[in-house]
Amino acid sequence: MSELTHKRCVPCEEGGSPLTLEQAQDLMEHAPGWTLSDDARKLTRSFVFKDFIKALAFVNAVGKLAEEEWHHPDIMLGWGRVELTFTTHSLRGLAENDFIMAAKVNALETKKSVL
Repeated sequence: MSELTHKRCVPCEEGGSPLTLEQAQDLMEHAPGWTLSDDARKLTRSFVFKDFIKALAFVNAVGKLAEEEWHHPDIMLGWGRVELTFTTHSLRGLAENDFIMAAKVNALETKKSVL
């Protein structure tokens, strides 16, 4: 489990600086399975489930986590699949919060069989 799962998201200041490509690449070790966009502005991952109900349960678990951390992903839900994208809109790029959430979602994903 990533050390980022023990951190909390903090509010980002509008006008702040997003992570550089190099900083984002360094944090990718904490986000296995996630894809960093070429411009280092987004983290994306797809998840596969046996049916719609399991996918929906996962989305609800991610939604609960997002509310607790006050950092929300863009979510695409379909039959047996979920795609999540994290970005920090106020920075127009990535922040450590995005990697914290990716690590926490990965921890949720390992429990998807019980969702």
